[in-house]
Amino acid sequence: MPIALYVNIDHVATLRQARGTQYPDPVWAAALCELAGADGITVHLREDRRHIQDRDLHLLRQTVRGTLNLEIAPLPELIDLACALKPNIVTLVPERRQERTTEGGLNVAAQGKELEPLVRRLQQAGISVSLFIAPDLVQVRAAEQLKVPRIELHTGYYCEATLVHGQQEVAKAELERLAIAAETGVGLGLHIAAGHGLDYPNVRPVAALPGVEELNIGHAVVARAVMVGMQAAVREMIEILRTVS
Repeated sequence: MPIALYVNIDHVATLRQARGTQYPDPVWAAALCELAGADGITVHLREDRRHIQDRDLHLLRQTVRGTLNLEIAPLPELIDLACALKPNIVTLVPERRQERTTEGGLNVAAQGKELEPLVRRLQQAGISVSLFIAPDLVQVRAAEQLKVPRIELHTGYYCEATLVHGQQEVAKAELERLAIAAETGVGLGLHIAAGHGLDYPNVRPVAALPGVEELNIGHAVVARAVMVGMQAAVREMIEILRTVS
């Protein structure tokens, strides 16, 4: 089966919040992504509400026809909101107020006892839970111990290496880490997603990794959409993914 593309529309909301206007509307952007063939929509509701707002989530839950993947920090008040909203997937991610974007993955191996009741609460609400983790075997196995059905592998270090001249060997090593983590996760019965920093020039090797079933891509698609429109940007990414399926 072709690899699934979930488009993260956070940065449509970032542009809106920069001027405090009602536009551009991420709900409208999500509809355009789906019309262009996206399999799902991803949004990150941050504790400080820097981009996506509660209003957006409620409208998206009513309008998204494919999969709605909600990223949140493992905080009780956000878990409460997710349980009421009931997105298809909740991806638990680390979050720090001072970061520009999510840096690294959850330390599931160290936080398992704290994460377990939150995971169970989401599952009892009928929500599929994913954990955003580094491509580290300790973290993959710790995620499986929490009985989650899926993980998302952090691709940021690979992507950063592809942007720096002379870092080809580093990028190759990071890609191998992703490959081993994906293979291990599949062996443990986990659904494997990947994301963070993926762009049109660097996405093919990750999409080609055995076991990776889904990619979450946001900033690159929204940035491209500024130039060519949202539907065209999504279709361009889908065409790239089809070449490696």
